[in-house]
Amino acid sequence: MVKDSSAKGRKKSKKPVWREMLEVVIWAVILALLIRTFVVEAFYIPTGSMEPTLMPHDRVLVAKFIYYFVEPKRGDIVVFKFPLDTSTDFIKRIIGLPGDHIKIVEGKVYINGRLLKEPYVVHNDMFSMDEIVVPKGRYFVMGDNRPNSDDSRYWGYVPKENIKGKAFIIYWPITRIRILLSPY
Repeated sequence: MVKDSSAKGRKKSKKPVWREMLEVVIWAVILALLIRTFVVEAFYIPTGSMEPTLMPHDRVLVAKFIYYFVEPKRGDIVVFKFPLDTSTDFIKRIIGLPGDHIKIVEGKVYINGRLLKEPYVVHNDMFSMDEIVVPKGRYFVMGDNRPNSDDSRYWGYVPKENIKGKAFIIYWPITRIRILLSPY
């Protein structure tokens, strides 16, 4: 006769079903909060400032951990706390990196004296700005829909600590699902 030794010495759980369910729910909530806080978060696009890349009502996933490992790059679409009201989140594209010299002439952006190729800009304006230098630890961001974007041209730089993460995929609506790749 063979006895099952794996059950030897173990006590059968006497927890009520409701307690086991409660523990599962609590652990699921804790795990979801950790993922949302440190890994990935979903964001809703309320305006057309990033058209045509991001349309109003799109939903994107943002990698919140990425900038712990790499520095933000020109062309990244980032979600950040608005510098003038940190309770509000904005989404824009990084145009200028720390140390960059930026000048805008009739809607054309020049970085360190060279014209920036911006295939994502369909709607342009005639905005001009004298040359500025992006300070250390700061980023110059702009919306892709230049005539309808409240961005660094008007309120200044985004501190690195305000950047929540990099948008990497549109997941809703289904007809617009796609990965957001950097043009550079």
